Amino acid sequence: MNRNGRGINLVISLLLVAMMLFWFSSTLRRMENTCTQAEFEQMLDAGEISGILIEQNREVPTGSAHINLTEGGDRLLHVTDVNVLIARLDKAGVEYIINDVPSENVFLTSILPALIMVGGIFLIFMMMNAQNAQANGGGKMMNFGKSRARMSVAGDNKITLKDVAGLKEEKEDLQEIVDFLKDPAKFTKVGARIPKGVLLEGPPGTGKTLLAKAIAGEADVPFFTISGSDFVEMFVGVGASRVRDLFEEAKKNAPCIVFIDEIDAVARRRGTGMGGGHDEREQTLNQMLVEMDGFGVNEGIIVMAATNRVDILDPAILRPGRFDRKISVGAPDVGGREDILKVHAKNKPLADDVDLRQVAQTTAGFTGADLENLLNEAAIVAAKQNRGFVSQKDIQKAFIKVGIGAEKKSRIISDKEKRITAYHEAGHAILFHVLPDVGPVYTVSIIPTGLGAAGYTMPLPERDDMFMTKGRLLQEIMVSLGGRIAEEIIFNDITTGASSDIKKATQLAKKMVTRFGMSENVGVICYDDDDDEVFIGRDLAHAKGHSELISGEIDREIKRIIDDCYAKAKELVLQHESVLHNSAKLLLEKEKINREEFEALFV
Repeated sequence: MNRNGRGINLVISLLLVAMMLFWFSSTLRRMENTCTQAEFEQMLDAGEISGILIEQNREVPTGSAHINLTEGGDRLLHVTDVNVLIARLDKAGVEYIINDVPSENVFLTSILPALIMVGGIFLIFMMMNAQNAQANGGGKMMNFGKSRARMSVAGDNKITLKDVAGLKEEKEDLQEIVDFLKDPAKFTKVGARIPKGVLLEGPPGTGKTLLAKAIAGEADVPFFTISGSDFVEMFVGVGASRVRDLFEEAKKNAPCIVFIDEIDAVARRRGTGMGGGHDEREQTLNQMLVEMDGFGVNEGIIVMAATNRVDILDPAILRPGRFDRKISVGAPDVGGREDILKVHAKNKPLADDVDLRQVAQTTAGFTGADLENLLNEAAIVAAKQNRGFVSQKDIQKAFIKVGIGAEKKSRIISDKEKRITAYHEAGHAILFHVLPDVGPVYTVSIIPTGLGAAGYTMPLPERDDMFMTKGRLLQEIMVSLGGRIAEEIIFNDITTGASSDIKKATQLAKKMVTRFGMSENVGVICYDDDDDEVFIGRDLAHAKGHSELISGEIDREIKRIIDDCYAKAKELVLQHESVLHNSAKLLLEKEKINREEFEALFV
């Protein structure tokens, strides 16, 4: 609330308090000055009354008597019968004056109450408008049905496609949208229809919103942006009203782009879940379907939307004519990651030892947002050490902090636990090095991390694979079991430290059997139930996709895969038992070793 609003409210409050105090004090004085009939009789018998002024009410014979005392002062007596009072005064010989019944005053009886009522209503509306303006930036009351979209006019958006890295093919697909907005006649003269809607789908942080901003900046047209959750309100019908208002504003500013971020908040599949057909969200979706491709014409309006849950969207909104084009924005490959790192490193002074190519190799699976966060964390590490540049070690520390958790060197760990952790991580590292498709090793550490791990072994993928082979998946399972195997070989005992490794190996084996068809005994059949929750758009009743007999066969096949991988991994670790001892010894000595130090143990 601003100062003007506070000043107005303060003045109004003080006026109300003053009026209440004045009314209360005057009422209190009247109550103190009023006397009873018994007190009046006592004063009359004692001769204390010098004169009386009698005023008659309209409700004759009632009235009031203003009593003048001989010693000064006055009192007030409410009279129920003026004639009885006059007879009593005549008998006592006290002088009195009688005023006639007052005539009716139109101003006091009619005009003044009406003015007070109108003034009070006006005052209330002034206060409510002032508070609403302060809360909503000058908006009007009850403006629920207005669109909350923010419009960026041509020239406001400085982001262009040059600022987007790692999405070469996606930019080429969207370049057609820019060409149409700049020169629509080139398409219309050959009978081409530009896509009415473009749906950007992909994991979070891959750059969907950035692409939409770049298209708006490149085309230099008005750009409306709104979130899917901004449509839905607690009041029924508000979402549909906001959709209508959004497209009305877009028509006035055509050609333009309407970007709906996280559209799955409002465009989920109808007729599923717990909601009914009259759900507010479904009414909003129905209105959006009509606006995008109904009886009305939306020339020059291109709707762009982003979501990471395209599987739960309603089929009606995905059809051609609404969202004609669907562009998948995935995680970048190693070349794309290097380009993204270069973009985010422009405003950061880098040391000579920084190798962005190596950083791109070690960050397989990172999205653009992850890479930006990685370099930001590295800059924070450099700033904490009072350095004016970012070094490769800063990036390595940031990578461990982002991917695994901050190292906790101050945590007190017993020598026995350190020794167990050293052999555990050495078991993982040996299998990473020996197996051909999963290595090589980048860093091995027995320093505890913030995510509860006692240590970690980090590989360095030499390439990005588009798909996983059966052999690669089996090797991943073997690597996951390497720590547990090393504990069993050296200590003839096992610990709970391998629980997450066992969970990962079991999940991989289950996917191999039920989803990837990589089991000879079960066959090339997908038995994955795809049990999505009802609350994210799936049906309430979901039948199981296979029998109990198949379930038992799946369990036996998963166990067979795990047992085979365990036996093969144990054999490999036993073949390199000397390396296991040497690497554990080196880890206990240095706590962290790099690729060169570890590979030197195999010579």
